[in-house]
Amino acid sequence: MGTQKKILIVDDETINLDFFDVMLSKLGFTVEKATDGVAALEKVKKFFPDLILLDNIMPRMSGWELTRILKNDPKYKEIPIVMFSAMDDVKDKIEGFELGVDDYITKPFNFSEVLARIRAVLRNRELYAQIVVRESRLSLAEELSADMKRNLLDFVKTIDELDEAIESINLKDKDDTGAFNAVSEKSRKVRKQVAELDARIEKTIAEWERLKKSEIGLTLLENQIRKNTSQE
Repeated sequence: MGTQKKILIVDDETINLDFFDVMLSKLGFTVEKATDGVAALEKVKKFFPDLILLDNIMPRMSGWELTRILKNDPKYKEIPIVMFSAMDDVKDKIEGFELGVDDYITKPFNFSEVLARIRAVLRNRELYAQIVVRESRLSLAEELSADMKRNLLDFVKTIDELDEAIESINLKDKDDTGAFNAVSEKSRKVRKQVAELDARIEKTIAEWERLKKSEIGLTLLENQIRKNTSQE
């Protein structure tokens, strides 16, 4: 997955913190620990993890409360969260997903399963980030195209004004006639070039629209990711 990933483990049980610290560190992850939601919030600000392993039931601040705070903050809302809970209640899981939890694991857990889910969530987040960048580029290209078309329209308007000025010229001799013809010819060439460029822009816009229709929307993608990871 590229660079070494940072994981924040939040659990009030020291044995779980130490276990995950040792196991994940051996696998190449950079690990930080917190024993409650309040401490975890400070760790998030300093450590800015790529993923949070979060226990639900904790003193001072529950996992749900911490999730709600993070997901309402633009700086941290995209950090994926895998939540642990001793409760295997469907309503609790639904509430967690609605808050923005990426995956939900019921205690007692199997480390191999936890690791698989961590990797799956990180892969999904990387895919999500790639599509965000792709759509941003597409949006920027559309804006640039719109600006170019506006500039072309202004350019055509300028040429029209030039033609009107040329037609109003009071010709006095052959030299003036030659200049008039030269300017007129240049104007016709510029119009031709503008028309060709405009046609290319229209073709490009049509291609962008085709690509947009075939791409997965970000909201649909995120919902599908949550659905897939919750069923693993």
